[in-house]
Amino acid sequence: MADEIRDSVVRRDKQASLPFLAQLSRATTIYSYKLLGVPTLFYRDWFYPSEFPPNLIKTYDSRPFLPIRIFFPKTYELDSSHELLPTVFTIHGGGFCLGRTQDDDEWNARFASMHSVLVIALNYRKAPNFPFPTATYDLEALILAAFNDESLPIDKNHIAIGGFSAGGNLSLSVSQLPSIREKVKPAAVLAIYGVVDMTVSLEDKVKMRYYKPGLAPGLRGSAVDFLAGLSPAFQWSYISPGVDLGDPLLSPYFAPRENLPPHLFFIGTELDQLAHGTWRMASKIAGRPIPTWTDKPGQEGLATKEGELILDDERFAFEKVEDGGKKSVRWLLVPDQVHGFDHLPHQWLGEAAVKDGKLKEVAYSKILGDWLREVVWK
Repeated sequence: MADEIRDSVVRRDKQASLPFLAQLSRATTIYSYKLLGVPTLFYRDWFYPSEFPPNLIKTYDSRPFLPIRIFFPKTYELDSSHELLPTVFTIHGGGFCLGRTQDDDEWNARFASMHSVLVIALNYRKAPNFPFPTATYDLEALILAAFNDESLPIDKNHIAIGGFSAGGNLSLSVSQLPSIREKVKPAAVLAIYGVVDMTVSLEDKVKMRYYKPGLAPGLRGSAVDFLAGLSPAFQWSYISPGVDLGDPLLSPYFAPRENLPPHLFFIGTELDQLAHGTWRMASKIAGRPIPTWTDKPGQEGLATKEGELILDDERFAFEKVEDGGKKSVRWLLVPDQVHGFDHLPHQWLGEAAVKDGKLKEVAYSKILGDWLREVVWK
């Protein structure tokens, strides 16, 4: 960590034990969200069922309480086709405490059909009842069970693991486990606005991004980071006191390169306190200069065109291919969007942000799938 130390940034080695009142505050925050979410989700599921339901829902003996959701391409004949499909395992977000596999139904269904792949949405137990590293080992059990399930048309030579937010962290975490590396052998991880470094203080992370009041109303123009109020409760819930914050399973930034899949695609969002860490990790693995703590991913001004990604500026996009194509690292920053923009309620974002975000979601999904086909699985 010596090359990363800066006097202006607070870095911690161990998760601290908090005073009782601070613990009570964080517990109240998390359990309030959990309890209030129950009737809300019941109402939504009953009156507004998913418009993009999975083709299959399965459980396995290793984790019978964690159903997974499976999406086939629209063109795939479930009853008659024997074609094996490239497979992407996806992991939902929610700060390691909230969220459900259903949250990604639309993304998973569209990605499956857009790129003719099998998408398997994984599940895991949540903090604070089940703190780190429970989720990582739940995911390991489910990946192995699905991988060994002969009823699924998984092309075992073409596998990737991806996730959103906490799921981005967990995709990098579970892919390091020996059982996954040696048996499943995922060729790639798709880490989408994930948290990769828990050693940097939350107070410092919010300083490492641009703020754009010109994008008001809605979250994009807020002077406060969307995650700032929730992150302390999420981190307290997921990480027990005394845990090594630099553990690569918790902070994948510190994972040895050889313990990660050969191909890595990091996606960040410009208006997000997590983007700087992802940018640093992508740069580090690509052998590029690691951004300093005062560097900010993206640009101070607004993007010039609605719905478009910026691919000709290395602050927003770069790729490093090594060993004749056997390894690669790619970085993509979605401009003028907040963390989780493609999963948040539309009323939080505003009409302009939703329109812009939907176009950018489709654009980055296409880039991801094309990269898998043309670079990873060629």
